[in-house]
Amino acid sequence: MAVYQCPGCDYRIDTAVGDSSEGFAPGFDWDSEVPEDWFCPDCGVRDKVDFDQIS
Repeated sequence: MAVYQCPGCDYRIDTAVGDSSEGFAPGFDWDSEVPEDWFCPDCGVRDKVDFDQIS
């Protein structure tokens, strides 16, 4: 599992935990289940491609 962080606002999403408000169940796959046009739900500025894998 991995944790991804928005470089603009530090929002983090952990693939092991998921994010029910965004529709991602625990254990989701970042590469195949997060749409390419998805953007940060906190700042709305950064796209999926901008997120940094931090663990």
